[in-house]
Amino acid sequence: MPVPPVLQLAPLHFAYPDAPPLLRGLQLTLGTGTHWLQGDAGSGKTTLLRLLGGDLPGGWHASGPPRLNGTVIDPASAAWRAAVCHADLRGDGCDDQTPADRMAMLRQRHPALDTADWQRHIDGFGMAPHAAKTLFMLSTGMRRKATLAAMLASGATLLLLDEPTAGLDAPSTDWLVQALQARAHQPGCATLMVSGRWPPGLGCAGQVALATI
Repeated sequence: MPVPPVLQLAPLHFAYPDAPPLLRGLQLTLGTGTHWLQGDAGSGKTTLLRLLGGDLPGGWHASGPPRLNGTVIDPASAAWRAAVCHADLRGDGCDDQTPADRMAMLRQRHPALDTADWQRHIDGFGMAPHAAKTLFMLSTGMRRKATLAAMLASGATLLLLDEPTAGLDAPSTDWLVQALQARAHQPGCATLMVSGRWPPGLGCAGQVALATI
């Protein structure tokens, strides 16, 4: 029996209020692995990630409900929110949080988040010496690592990453690549990633190109 795609998205449409359509008739079918979301500035890459992550009020208009691993799921449901992980890697609005606070906040949405796995990523990103610091005290790269560690441990079916290597040093980029490569071998899991430059050594399961309307 054929294995269903991780994500099947019927043609969707989205426009900001009082603005022309930004996404129109977009279809997505993502299998297991890491997929590269590409497009010119203004084509809607970040908007698409925020839509899928449920971070834009009103959501999208589509001709049919999305499917995750062959199961129809309401994108406004708790099940969708638990299965699809998106977070602001800049940590905006979270200045008073420590990396552990960031993890705890994400676990409210993703109950399957594995604390031991989170700690492994904290160590792999070299964050252990900074575990007691708030995000306000950390560099841009460190703030991204704090959020990435929680996202990678979230247990989500679909992971949405927006320029995750920006501000990361080489060892941390290597750790991220290893983590995504390991995730690519997990059945029923996919990652959709915006990246101006694809990280060396990271396998690409497919490319999704957005055109400016």
